[in-house]
Amino acid sequence: MSGWGWRHSGRDTYALRGVDLTVGPGERVLLLGASGAGKSTLLHSLAGLTGPDSAVNGDQEGTLLVDGRPADRSRGAVGLVGQDPETQLVMARAGDDVAFGLENLGVDPGLIWPRVDDALDAVGFPYGRRRSTGALSGGEKQRLVIAGALAMRPRLLLLDEPTANLDPDGAALVRGVLERLLAETEATLVLVEHRVADVVGLVDRVVVVEPGGGVIADGDPSSVFAAHGRSLAEQGVWIPGNDPVPDLVAAPGGGPRLEAVGVAARTPFQLGMRTAPRRVVLDGVDLPVAAGTATALTGPNGAGKSTLLTLLAGLSRPHRGEVLPRGPLADADRRPLVRWPARLLARHVGTVFQHAEDQFVTGTVRDELRFAPLRAGMGAEETERWVDELLERLRLAPLADVHPYTLSGGEKRRLSVATALSSGPSHAPDVLVLDEPTFGQDTRTWTELVELLGVLRAQGRAVVMATHDELLLRHLADVRVRVAEGRAVAVAGEVER
Repeated sequence: MSGWGWRHSGRDTYALRGVDLTVGPGERVLLLGASGAGKSTLLHSLAGLTGPDSAVNGDQEGTLLVDGRPADRSRGAVGLVGQDPETQLVMARAGDDVAFGLENLGVDPGLIWPRVDDALDAVGFPYGRRRSTGALSGGEKQRLVIAGALAMRPRLLLLDEPTANLDPDGAALVRGVLERLLAETEATLVLVEHRVADVVGLVDRVVVVEPGGGVIADGDPSSVFAAHGRSLAEQGVWIPGNDPVPDLVAAPGGGPRLEAVGVAARTPFQLGMRTAPRRVVLDGVDLPVAAGTATALTGPNGAGKSTLLTLLAGLSRPHRGEVLPRGPLADADRRPLVRWPARLLARHVGTVFQHAEDQFVTGTVRDELRFAPLRAGMGAEETERWVDELLERLRLAPLADVHPYTLSGGEKRRLSVATALSSGPSHAPDVLVLDEPTFGQDTRTWTELVELLGVLRAQGRAVVMATHDELLLRHLADVRVRVAEGRAVAVAGEVER
């Protein structure tokens, strides 16, 4: 890679520019940088997804070669696991999805299914080949996508936060799989991971890039962190032993704002003749959500955390039981939340989905943040002041006029949280329901997000979040609820693992 740069279509500035980088066979490289520094863009380019005839449109300069050829002509030798597993699933059944890459590579049919089974087993995929991909949780989809990449046995493996959606046990399992793979093969690894301490043992080299620029540090991990640790930490890079400490006030607590009573939920209905029968995911869940309190849902992938969030937010109907409003919410409407009109529900319950794109409704970042406050009746001048504050605090100001779909994964997550908060402190929803709110953040944006949620908690709002982020649990969670085996049980003491 020599003098390489990339500018996304419709952007005025380059994501990366002047990148000079050589990665040798068998090297294990950790790619670092602040959120929005172009790390995912670099991985996509190495995978051959950028260029004039490729999936990602934009302007390219300089030279980028993989195995001595343009990257878009080396795709069969490259395996990519992106930030969003949803975008990489192409088949209706799990086994077929893992086999898809092998079939496209022309692997001997007699070898395909043994390799599929080995890959599914290696990542701890809990179901068989016939499992519907549409019935999987986010973490289970992540495991499946990793299995698909490993089954191809690529010479260059590109991983973009591969364990971000996994529970702690699943993340440790995948790291172990990668360690064995790298020990047994000559595969080259380029890895993006914000939580450096978890993966530094897997790599022998650290490369740091800066937004709109090139490589600013390159070397073995100990040398890079010793020479550049302080400056990298100031830029928001997660440096081992230098975790952020948000400035939070104590949770005031309060009475319940909503309550799940005897709630049960089943897996979604799936079309097709051979789909698995619907099963109960949650059963007999009783859970009050209190004002002035942050309630955290923990537990393994596929246990039903996201399902429970959508029930608590009034966005899906329980199989049995009800989610009922309490306190001021009951004064607004005493019916179960799922029966509330959309406008009323949006006024009292703010939601951040697991897939950020699901909640974007406008064509620019600024318009996305204007949408809720204007609908809530905030004046135009007050709206602009609050939107400007959110843009600055969450480091989205340079992206105010771009389309939300063109943001990086971390930027999309910040925008999705900001939209839930965009009605402003005096107009914020009574309850905030968030699915992995800190995914993909550097230390600066992580701190801003947590402090914004802390302010709303201090004002008496109820915060409910599903998360595997142990640092978030340590600083913000007042009540921890473990979701597993169909139940949701409050736990005390240390962070759930």
